[in-house]
Amino acid sequence: MTLLDLDRWVDDPSRPDGHEVRRDLGLRVAVPAVVLWTLIVGVGLLLTGPLADFGKRELAVNRWFVEQRTATLNSLTAVWTEVGNTPVIIGVCAVVALAVLWRTRQWWYALVPVIAISVQSIVFMLSALVVGRTRPDVQRLDDAPPTSSYPSGHAGASTALYVTLALMAQRIERTWLRVLLTVVLLAVPLLVVYARLYRGMHHPSDVVVGVLNGLTCAVLGWNWLRRTPAATGEAAASDATAGAGVRGPAVDGSAVEGAR
Repeated sequence: MTLLDLDRWVDDPSRPDGHEVRRDLGLRVAVPAVVLWTLIVGVGLLLTGPLADFGKRELAVNRWFVEQRTATLNSLTAVWTEVGNTPVIIGVCAVVALAVLWRTRQWWYALVPVIAISVQSIVFMLSALVVGRTRPDVQRLDDAPPTSSYPSGHAGASTALYVTLALMAQRIERTWLRVLLTVVLLAVPLLVVYARLYRGMHHPSDVVVGVLNGLTCAVLGWNWLRRTPAATGEAAASDATAGAGVRGPAVDGSAVEGAR
């Protein structure tokens, strides 16, 4: 199975039991999240310690963005940065999760974006708490939240959510709508990243690590539950049938389910 099997939730729509949910949340989400947090904190401590001079050189990028400011861009980036704010992220995620639940009746699939943004948020907040990096020394256009500059929560949250939604959008049958929605969803985190740099809220490395955090959490959310590809299940059922001396038409759906 590939890292991003777009058909994994279609191939195996079976309902997981409590043991499977607890097992996979622990092994496929919590454990990788701890590793991710360790790596992000490690990079952050390097940026605020031995590599502090690198942070000073990054300031040139922030100053370049300040020089590009115009009234129009100030207004546009104010909107774009709102897209990555916590209330918007939670609101969009809740609406999508409820819509998916209503449409598919599969709560385990509806949880995909919820898991992605939740893990991202936890990793972000705990990393910011440990690293405590100060924001760039330029004029900021937004009020600074109580969390530190590293990593970017806006970049991480928008990436985790909208990349996950782009993955979910691949089930849309109409090609033009699927392509259009995918492009729009993938463009949103880029606009958020631009806005955060333009408005002087983060160092470039803050948003880079934030995006990587979001991408990783999107993958963790997408793969949170073990799924059996349809071809594998059919092959297993065929082998079981052959061993029992039963031929094609006599096989029912229970054999495929039992092969999982």
